[in-house]
Amino acid sequence: MTFSLTVLGSSSALPTKNRFPTAHVLNVHERFFLIDCGEGTQIQLKRYGNVKYSRLDNIFISHMHGDHVFGIFGLLSSFALIGRTADLHIYACKELAGVLSAHVKYFGENMKYKVVHHSVDTESNAVIYEDQYMTVETIPLKHRIPTCGFLFREKTPQLNIRKEVIKKYRLSVNEITLIKNGGDYKTPSGETIPNSRLAYLPYSPRAYAYCSDTMFCRKVAETVVGVDLLYHEATFLSDMKASARQTGHSTAKEAAEIALLAKVKRLLLGHFSSRYDDNMLPLFAKEAREIFPDSDIVREGMTYEMKRNEKDCRNKS
Repeated sequence: MTFSLTVLGSSSALPTKNRFPTAHVLNVHERFFLIDCGEGTQIQLKRYGNVKYSRLDNIFISHMHGDHVFGIFGLLSSFALIGRTADLHIYACKELAGVLSAHVKYFGENMKYKVVHHSVDTESNAVIYEDQYMTVETIPLKHRIPTCGFLFREKTPQLNIRKEVIKKYRLSVNEITLIKNGGDYKTPSGETIPNSRLAYLPYSPRAYAYCSDTMFCRKVAETVVGVDLLYHEATFLSDMKASARQTGHSTAKEAAEIALLAKVKRLLLGHFSSRYDDNMLPLFAKEAREIFPDSDIVREGMTYEMKRNEKDCRNKS
């Protein structure tokens, strides 16, 4: 089952000729989720595509700065022009609700679908979305205005029973179901066989953490411990640390420190200031790797796969 991230934009507030503002698309079991919607997102969706507009039903907005939300108005218009009828769900701070209502009022004459706003509390960790495959939890961030990131986590799958166990204990269908749901097995002689000897987790649930505009914040590390992929903004290099503080952003080094504290598997850096041209971006990866070796800069249009860890799960059971 797919669990992958496609990056549509990597710039900060001011776009460059080669870099668009922030927008990510997460594919979870062929369901698509848009994370932030900077200006030009609809163009990038077409350009890097594998995502049909009709399959995009949920949008998560981290905060109300333009480089994270201006693209939503063009996207809403495009949805109307192609005749969308399915509801569109937008998860964002309460302030966006009024803006969306005004847009629909003045520009929504041909809209055949509903825009459903879900108010998000940016100051608390809370599950704001859930389906059969995953949950989405908010990550409070430290920026100039109320801001949160998002933690996308696969649900723990049902256990797989070991084939030899069924034969050895001559298990019934009800007993197999009980074991798959985490129960132990009690033999006719009264011995209790622990579940760990009977079944195993078929794969480790995968997780992606998105941390947009934020200053260095240790509490973020506590929330994203062990995720497969962490995206953390890195607007500046360390020699511009004062500017990072002034504007409520992080340096590449600080992003790497969060990744190290959280013991994540991989770190992606983005949201680069326009002061850095493309030739300077490798410096971000270099700075981060001095602290957290498995760091890299995002590249627009690139898809990052988070693979299931199946072998290790069996060995640990």
